[in-house]
Amino acid sequence: MEIKVQRKKLKFTPDAKRVVTRFFNNGEERTKQLILRILEFSGEKVEEELAKTLHEFKGRHRNLKKIFKFHCGQFEALINHMGVDYDQLSENQKMLIGSYSTMEYSIESAALFNPSMIEDLDQSFLKEGEKRVIISFRATGEGHLSSIVFRRAILDKDNNLNVLQVKNHIDLPEVVYKVSYDKQRFVEKMQEIKIPDNYISEIMDPLPDRFEYYDLKNAVHKLLEANNVDEPKKMALHEMTWLVDSYYDLKFNEESDISERVIFPNSPAESRGIEDARFVRFQDEDREETIYATYTAFNGHTIIPKLLSTHDFLNFRIMPIHGNAAQNKNFAMFPRKINGKYAMLARVDGYNNYIIFSDRITLWNDPIKIQEPKFAWDLTQIGNCGSPIYTKDGWLILTHGVGPMRRYCIGASLLDLEDPTKVIGRLKEPLLSPSKEEREGYVPNVVYSCGGLIHNDYLILPYAVSDYSSSYATIKLSELLKALKESLKLQLTS
Repeated sequence: MEIKVQRKKLKFTPDAKRVVTRFFNNGEERTKQLILRILEFSGEKVEEELAKTLHEFKGRHRNLKKIFKFHCGQFEALINHMGVDYDQLSENQKMLIGSYSTMEYSIESAALFNPSMIEDLDQSFLKEGEKRVIISFRATGEGHLSSIVFRRAILDKDNNLNVLQVKNHIDLPEVVYKVSYDKQRFVEKMQEIKIPDNYISEIMDPLPDRFEYYDLKNAVHKLLEANNVDEPKKMALHEMTWLVDSYYDLKFNEESDISERVIFPNSPAESRGIEDARFVRFQDEDREETIYATYTAFNGHTIIPKLLSTHDFLNFRIMPIHGNAAQNKNFAMFPRKINGKYAMLARVDGYNNYIIFSDRITLWNDPIKIQEPKFAWDLTQIGNCGSPIYTKDGWLILTHGVGPMRRYCIGASLLDLEDPTKVIGRLKEPLLSPSKEEREGYVPNVVYSCGGLIHNDYLILPYAVSDYSSSYATIKLSELLKALKESLKLQLTS
């Protein structure tokens, strides 16, 4: 049966005016020469040049003086090594040096895509039939560097999405790194990302069963300073460092609006981007709720699936996922436990759909394959398009499939509620394919989603348009479920 899909006219497009400040290191020698030139300035000249910069960028960033001082602080050791007492520099000198060590980065200049939508924790002061939602996007700027940004919106009774005002500033959070680590778990994670055992032993054997953050950093640093470190060993040591930096907390300013918050790459494991966050509103056995998101961290040559958690979208905890299934992309959590265990979808081998169960939310072993490419439109690979959605008839799974000409389409499947290893329905044809108007973009011929929700008996499906912009569509839930159940009957009789 044909399923009616209504594409909405609302478009989310990238905005190059949304910029953040980033630390800019122009190299040791150039930085030394720059600092020496600034130190030749009189106090009046320093004040004058600093005032010009602050005036020029007034209103574009909060706490610009604080940012400049922080970025200057990154060169404290270098300045002292130059024979200049860092502590004797004036505040204006530090800020001026910091201004030359700061650059703006447009986080959305290239794309705003791969949306994920969940219900907001706050549903107060709404009209009948309305629902407040939070939409996350993968924002991409220069160099294809990706981060996570947010919008808040209200769905009305007719499924029209009213996006709340997007504020001007963008706030980066305070980053707090984890202090201590369990040695055995850390060794297991290093083995999972295929760091050779002899390198692991050389670093880890002298450390206690529970070691401190700087113990490992210092041990790696000492080995890297040795002259006899070959390239494979150097690469392994760098991977150990970015792994320990993968655990951290983020704290945003309470005065910031959610549209002003960006989760930017904060560790070496994410140095080339944070990709495709799949958010889910998880409810535990005591009905306590936590917002989780799974995403892919990429450092240019290695990917790590990571887990993000928050209760308020102000404070976030970031952790790597580990276990023998913690590889590749496409992790998506179920919104509740199944038979007492956490459950996760993943594309472990890169082209099949798997389900994994676990007693621990960061440990995932023994994946079970539940779907393979089957139809012409998903013959290259199949994966999920977000966390499973509960319905009385089963777990609704949005899937993506890759077909000829690397064309991405969105499909749907239904899993058994009690035993989601059983696929009880799967659409033969795509639910959503790139239309003529949606084919052009950063990556042509792609529609993709990181998760939708149900509102007033409709599936609300936010989706990306050719890795450039985003929109959304609505599908009558009862119609979709009927088609999925009928697909099972057709499979059984064919």
